[in-house]
Amino acid sequence: MNRRISVMGLGYVGLPVATTFARAGHQVVAFDIDLRRISELREGHDRTGEVSARALTAPGLKFTSDARDLAAADFHIVTVPTPIDASKQPDLEPLRQASIALGGVLKKGDIVVYESTVYPGVTEDVCAPILEKISGLRWRTDFNVGYSPERINPGDKERRFDNILKIVSADTPQALDIIDEVYRSVVTAGTHHASSIKIAEFAKVLENTQRDVNIALINEIALICDRLAIDTQDVLAAAGTKWNFLPFRPGLVGGHCIGVDPFYIAHKAEEIGYHPHVIHSGRRVNDGMGVHVANRVARSLMQRPGAGQPVVTILGVTFKENVPDIRNTRVIDIVRELENYGVTVQLHDPQADRDLLKESYGLVLTELEQLKPADAVIVAVAHEPYRKGGWTLLTPLLKPAWGFVADVPGLLDRKHVPPGITLWRL
Repeated sequence: MNRRISVMGLGYVGLPVATTFARAGHQVVAFDIDLRRISELREGHDRTGEVSARALTAPGLKFTSDARDLAAADFHIVTVPTPIDASKQPDLEPLRQASIALGGVLKKGDIVVYESTVYPGVTEDVCAPILEKISGLRWRTDFNVGYSPERINPGDKERRFDNILKIVSADTPQALDIIDEVYRSVVTAGTHHASSIKIAEFAKVLENTQRDVNIALINEIALICDRLAIDTQDVLAAAGTKWNFLPFRPGLVGGHCIGVDPFYIAHKAEEIGYHPHVIHSGRRVNDGMGVHVANRVARSLMQRPGAGQPVVTILGVTFKENVPDIRNTRVIDIVRELENYGVTVQLHDPQADRDLLKESYGLVLTELEQLKPADAVIVAVAHEPYRKGGWTLLTPLLKPAWGFVADVPGLLDRKHVPPGITLWRL
């Protein structure tokens, strides 16, 4: 396989893709518009923690922010973000800009494979026409496009790009054979041929939407359990003894996948005249969980002794455990709601990028030893230091004699709650 690879977008998806191909002996042009990101990668540092310094120095791997360097490749993989806008509509601008840049260097015989999450039709109806217009080449005659949805799970050290079954699709059978061969050169788990690009696109958004809806059901159960004053985890443990009960848990649903992809299906559904009731309902439930946690803590603060402005410490601000990723974190909802109540909020996180957190949300992290004694502590994210630290870590963070702890991920041992502390679990 003599294909020369380019990867556009070097985040949680693109960087592992680029380094895996490079380790397999491919020539790889790794492109990103973020100059700081390129500089860090050239120095052997991956701020996401997904790729080792050694992998960043693989022979044949070139990091660049100059789109002209993409001309050296003939097999282009696009892994740029596909977020939603303030109205929760798909924002395809990063994808359009990537296609424009690629169109400027596209050659006869090139293949462009999109891995970014999209709704059905985007690759063929949006991206391919841009490539055709900018390049002046004929789609399906001079160049081809394909779609192979990413399945990267940030922080997962077991399921990686090269050992996860890869869905592949293309605009012609001949292009599909080439795309399949290229991916099989690095993906040991093999490939699944989708019968069309639209089916591959739909499969991706369905994967995460299914998880979103299932988590929404359990979150709704948690809301009901709270009103009944019974423990959600106990209910799930009992129900879980049935052989076909699915082990979903309540929690905050953020990130760039589960919290975003359902809006892509919903957008396309409404575009063709169908209102997706279940999908929208699930999104409303999950998007409301941060406010629910904040309100539960606020109610507890009304019972605290003493006076003065209440202080709440939140442990964890990333969208999931053991990663520095703060994209679409729903912890922000807890922070904002508590601030609306006039509560002083302190944040600690051993993983989050403090500069990016300040830039994106205007929030400041505090070192553990510098946290002021709080009236309440919210364990929002199940980072390993919090799991290992348990009550030994938490108890000194509270004011003496009285304290409230909201354990969102259910980390703490409820059989050994220290005296004077009230424990609440989602």
